Amino acid sequence: MNEPTTGTLAVPGATLYYERRGSGPLLLLIPGGAGDAGLYTAMARELAARYTVVSYDPRPLSRSTLDEPLADQDVRVWSDDAARLIERLAPGGDAFVLGCSSGAITALALLARHPERVRRVVTHEPPLLELLEDSARYRALFADVRDTFRVEGAGPAMARFAEALGDRPAERATELPPEILEMAPRMHANLPVFLEHILVPFSSSAPDLAALRPVAGKLVPAAGRDSRHQVPLYGPAARLADLLGRPLVEFPGGHLGATEQPGAFAEQLVAVLEGVSPVAA
Repeated sequence: MNEPTTGTLAVPGATLYYERRGSGPLLLLIPGGAGDAGLYTAMARELAARYTVVSYDPRPLSRSTLDEPLADQDVRVWSDDAARLIERLAPGGDAFVLGCSSGAITALALLARHPERVRRVVTHEPPLLELLEDSARYRALFADVRDTFRVEGAGPAMARFAEALGDRPAERATELPPEILEMAPRMHANLPVFLEHILVPFSSSAPDLAALRPVAGKLVPAAGRDSRHQVPLYGPAARLADLLGRPLVEFPGGHLGATEQPGAFAEQLVAVLEGVSPVAA
């Protein structure tokens, strides 16, 4: 159960790599940032007793490849990729979905564009800057991160990104779990793609509220308890909950709660997916 079955799926313009564990209803885990399927390894092991747990490398990251030249990525295309994965693994059916960070933006677009494929979706801290009151300020900050990458490289750009997020480095974990260490070289290789082609296009996109309102009952807006000071992360989740009349559910940890506290995060995820009354923020 702990070792995944791997596979690939050809989609328009790309080939997706995915990992599958367990049995039961399909649970699709969508990674964010420069992460890939490995981001959820520890949590997937926890969840595989209840669900068929699938995570994947989004195009064009890690082991998922493009059939076309690399360009700015489109959240609508990524949401279509997720829908095709669900169709491959649950033909004619639907799935529970968790997306974190930019993966939460994908998950939200999946619900808006393919609601029939979604049973319930948890969107954990989607950095949808358009939902913030001071959206122009944060768009400029994120664009500055990309510009820093272009001039100075990935290291200074990520330092600028942490500053833009209001991160508190002293509070971050100092030891990485083995599965994250295993993924680290792939994440390092993915960073230029994320900083140049994903960060700004995704964070500056706007959710389709008109499409989401009729299916808002399937949505669980979520944020980490430790992210309350991080306006670009916690703020959009709270605003989305308000706009769609949904409770904001807090999860253990911060933006990386799924990797830093996989057991506690998985426990809360099961509670909200299975309709146990979650504690709203």
